[in-house]
Amino acid sequence: MALSPGTQLGPYVIVSPLGAGGMGEVWRARDTRLDREVAVKVLPDHLAKNPEALERFEREARAVAALSHPNILAIHDFGSANGVVYAVMELLEGENLRSRMLRSALPWRKALEAVVAVADGLTAAHAKGMVHRDLKPENIFLTSDGRTKILDFGLARWSHPAAAGTQVSAPTESMTEPGTVLGTVGYMSPEQVRGAALDARSDIFSLGCVLYELIAGRRAFSRPSAVETMSAILNEDPPEMKDSSRQIPAGLGQVIAHCLEKTPQQRFHSAHDLAFALRATLSGAETARPSPAPRRSKGLDSLAVLPFVNASGDPNTEYLSDGITESLINSLSQLPKIRVIARSTVFRYKGRDVEAQTAGAELNVRALLMGRVVQRGDTLSIQADLVDAADGSQLWGERYNRRLADIFVIEDEIARQISEKLRTKLTGEQQKRLAKRPTQNTEAYQLYLRGRYHWNKRTREANHKAMEYFQQAIEIDPAYALAYVGLGDCYGVLAVYGEMPPREAAPKCKALVTKALEIDPTLAEAYSSLAVTAALYDRDYATSERLHKRALELNPNYPTAYHWYAHSLEAVGRFEEAIAALKQGLDLDPLSLTLNAHLGGVFYYRRQYDRAIEQLQKTIEMDPGFWVAHLYVAYACSQSGRHEQALTAAQKAVEASQGAPHAVAMLGYARAAAGHRAEAEKVLEDFQDWSRARYVPSYYMGLICAGLGDKDRAFLWLEKALQERFVLMCYLRVEPAFDGLRGDPRFAGLLRQMGLEP
Repeated sequence: MALSPGTQLGPYVIVSPLGAGGMGEVWRARDTRLDREVAVKVLPDHLAKNPEALERFEREARAVAALSHPNILAIHDFGSANGVVYAVMELLEGENLRSRMLRSALPWRKALEAVVAVADGLTAAHAKGMVHRDLKPENIFLTSDGRTKILDFGLARWSHPAAAGTQVSAPTESMTEPGTVLGTVGYMSPEQVRGAALDARSDIFSLGCVLYELIAGRRAFSRPSAVETMSAILNEDPPEMKDSSRQIPAGLGQVIAHCLEKTPQQRFHSAHDLAFALRATLSGAETARPSPAPRRSKGLDSLAVLPFVNASGDPNTEYLSDGITESLINSLSQLPKIRVIARSTVFRYKGRDVEAQTAGAELNVRALLMGRVVQRGDTLSIQADLVDAADGSQLWGERYNRRLADIFVIEDEIARQISEKLRTKLTGEQQKRLAKRPTQNTEAYQLYLRGRYHWNKRTREANHKAMEYFQQAIEIDPAYALAYVGLGDCYGVLAVYGEMPPREAAPKCKALVTKALEIDPTLAEAYSSLAVTAALYDRDYATSERLHKRALELNPNYPTAYHWYAHSLEAVGRFEEAIAALKQGLDLDPLSLTLNAHLGGVFYYRRQYDRAIEQLQKTIEMDPGFWVAHLYVAYACSQSGRHEQALTAAQKAVEASQGAPHAVAMLGYARAAAGHRAEAEKVLEDFQDWSRARYVPSYYMGLICAGLGDKDRAFLWLEKALQERFVLMCYLRVEPAFDGLRGDPRFAGLLRQMGLEP
């Protein structure tokens, strides 16, 4: 139902529009019962029909209604009329803080008064067990009569209420699962960026970002892209307040810095404490920096190897410091009961001068291995230091002066001594794995690293580059088992994305991985790749599970193993286990694009479309060119009725992937679902033309026909896809795009042939 002035919703008459956002439109309205003007927020039609969006809208209404505070926007009513769902709130006259800041800078006293008011409102919200999670200038409103109001609790998360005067502890109930990220880039806390569980102290960090911007006249963490901004939040401190051209009270910079501590335990314990400190500043009292909360002592059960510094001054030797770092990560990940952060995350610290305590807090580890490498001709000098992340103290340090040819021996010694300092007792087999060297050839090793870098991009061009690098590594060292696995994984990608017939690609993948296991029967990477092939190609789910468990037993610190295992689990509808596996992978590699996108994919298969889109948008912010995330945004938008958004996302996937068949197929499906039948049929014609010269999976034609509602053609193509052994057929049981076919007996027949009966 389209609203316009004069439309009546229950006792409320629409007067004029006030604004619009992602979760609804806001209108000025008149309450005919009490003869007053109010603001009415209306959920759009496409969201009102979506159970998740409706739940979120109702949750915001309940959240605000549970609070009664002068600094929080009040809600008067909630209901529906003529198919329109709405919430009625107090009507505010004035402007949001962002608009005010764009006009001119606020005097520091006015800025502090506004932030104190927000802190007071947060104190009330936190006392009710509610964390806002999206504090930013747009959600702070300055009324014409001088009041300050907190807006938009749409992302608020409930936990059990805290007793008065105590901080809110980590939630026992969360509306968002760990591993997902909600909020606004630039104002997120470090724990929010990592997708970790949040408590009230996350809001204190966000409010600190707002206060910094008000006083300094610039954002605390402003970078050219979203991923760089998130990296700055995790790794860097904002410029000191003394660099600001504005005069500010003594001690205010210290208060802001205390809000922006990377570790929650070192921030203000509560919004009440922050308000007290700011009032002391306003009154001219000396503001003392509160002492940080005591750190709970626990064993050294987690470790990050920060990139070793190339101190030679020669960029041509950069490969050496990177290779040492990578080798130590691989070796130390073999240690039992020790969580080792993956390469792709720790290398965000490359080239940065960061304190051990800061890095330890950001990566949530108890110890860090740091080092420097100097090469002079044929001699090598390596300084390695193991540091306690809690207090920055050195646990162990050693300098090695050896010949360059002894590099692998040095790495073995470092790994062994680290295991001793971590007091890890190793079995004979574990000692062998710790000392194991995948190759003795540094050139082959660098080629392998380059191959994995390109393979993770998941584009056709990058995958072919990866294949070249892996092949070169094998030619240099024919006994390099990991390079065989890498090349096998490339064939796996070709099969998944329809670049090569599965009956050609899968046997090549299996042969290469089997060759790797002949060279090294304890290689976790090989078991993991063989396991996913068993599930998606052989459809042997029992064998797949056995191989996955073997891979994780051999190396529980291998993030890709959790990624592959989740694929096998979600295919048979074991969503909770798939999410748990992905969370374990993200705990090791929180900035992995594939793991983050895959988590969004699981939410899609669970038909939690809003949650899927939120998670996938976070992945896109990390890398706008990662086409797989755009692909699944298109899937989720299409299934939730947001057809224009689905078409836009599908087009982005086509462009970012350089025309990958899966992306083109999704564009055809999105057109069909949106009612653009002629355009969808054109994609089908194009596919059939292409199939005369190259392989085009029949599955993609079946997908488009399902979107068109043409069941007979859909089943014809899906039967062919079954015979082709196309890997995406393994998701037939859970794929929402085929929901329109499920009542047909032919669908049950396909599931039986796939071994996917519920």
